[in-house]
Amino acid sequence: MAGRKQARPKIVEVDHDTTAVPRRQNRVNLFELAYERIEDLIINCELKPGRFLAIQDLQEMTGFSRTPVHQAVSRLADDTLILVRPRHGVQIAPIDLARERVLLQLRRDLERFVIRLAAERSSPTHRNQLLHVARVLRERREDMTASEFNVLDRRIDKLILTAAGEPFLEHTIRPLHTIFRRIGWLHHNHIRSNANVHTTIDCHLAILDAIANRHVTEAMEASDALIDFVDSMFDTMEREIDPSLLDCRLEPLIVCPRKD
Repeated sequence: MAGRKQARPKIVEVDHDTTAVPRRQNRVNLFELAYERIEDLIINCELKPGRFLAIQDLQEMTGFSRTPVHQAVSRLADDTLILVRPRHGVQIAPIDLARERVLLQLRRDLERFVIRLAAERSSPTHRNQLLHVARVLRERREDMTASEFNVLDRRIDKLILTAAGEPFLEHTIRPLHTIFRRIGWLHHNHIRSNANVHTTIDCHLAILDAIANRHVTEAMEASDALIDFVDSMFDTMEREIDPSLLDCRLEPLIVCPRKD
């Protein structure tokens, strides 16, 4: 209408900060990285079973800030690998061989289910990845340490879970994998007659080959063979391992030299 002042268009400010989503992604990544770093320290017994720490100690050891470390500790507490002690900080869960041997029975059933699904559902991409890992294991078999194997073993577990295609299973079986990586590390590093990881590698190669070739029965049999081998570790550890390695609060047994 003539003589009427036209309203000025409203200026809408557009937020061009494209870092909003990446910042969220970074927070998730930091949590996962902090979790894996603390998990490694637990598995390799750099954080000794039974040890008490403060959150700040874990920050200094890992180089991560309080938030991702606190989140990682919460998950590890859910996994029963860390015990939260009010007014005392946190404690690395001691190793109870009797309890963990019972948990191995649970792992046997879950592992068979996961591996059967992976063998049935694996795509060509999954099978290619599994075969690639198998080649690395064969190439490194003679000189691979228990610590190096544990790094690769985490990747193997993730690949098999991805191939199985059931996300619920990850939260159920992941803690069991971590518990038995620590058992395996202690066995291979503190039981003199079993210093190498050849049998462990061979068991995993049988599983990888069977899944990659979609041989369901062979895959489940290979899974059972791996669990049987882990079970045999307990027999040796119950007889031979120093109890202070299972709980650092225990005084190591020092045998005085015999005087003639």
